[in-house]
Amino acid sequence: MKQLTMKLKDLVRPERNIRIHTEKQLEEFERSVRMFGQIRPIVVDENNTILAGNGLYETLLRMNREDALVYKYEDLTEAQKKKLMIADNKIFSLGIENLDTLNEFLEELSGDLDIPGFDEEILKQMVADADEITEKIAEYGTLDEDEVQKIKEANERREQREATGSTAQSETPTFSDGDSEGSDSEPEQKPAETGRFVICPKCGEKIWL
Repeated sequence: MKQLTMKLKDLVRPERNIRIHTEKQLEEFERSVRMFGQIRPIVVDENNTILAGNGLYETLLRMNREDALVYKYEDLTEAQKKKLMIADNKIFSLGIENLDTLNEFLEELSGDLDIPGFDEEILKQMVADADEITEKIAEYGTLDEDEVQKIKEANERREQREATGSTAQSETPTFSDGDSEGSDSEPEQKPAETGRFVICPKCGEKIWL
């Protein structure tokens, strides 16, 4: 393997790429490059075909950069190249965030939360204390403490059903305190997962908005 600097125009996109790079990801890539520079190399084979780092390559092109740091492999078999591409795209996704350490780092940054890959407003909510989070939730409109608790309990029941492999597709989720007509049991409650949530800094749980 050689480490060298190459012209982006000399690099070749692979005919097939396992990872699909979204517009949002490329935007965050660009934020990172502008903030820190190129922190990892693009990996290519003997034909300058990219094996790893396609998203970074596309980002550098968008930024009108001319050069990039490159690792070049000249002795990989075709099977090894495919394995490298698969491994590079999968291994990182197997890790999970340590929320306790993440929160500690965020608090130590003292409000300077312009961090590529994250929404700054969400990070501010993560480091707020419990009272501030309650106020922020209220700003979105309609959730009081009882409703937030119902959402959390319903989400826990959903996760338990998924863990045991059971499904209850015929049940209609509701947040009403009343019983369904002709039923003695309380209706199943389930959060509307719209993609908007805050992270509780005390327990690390998601609170869906």
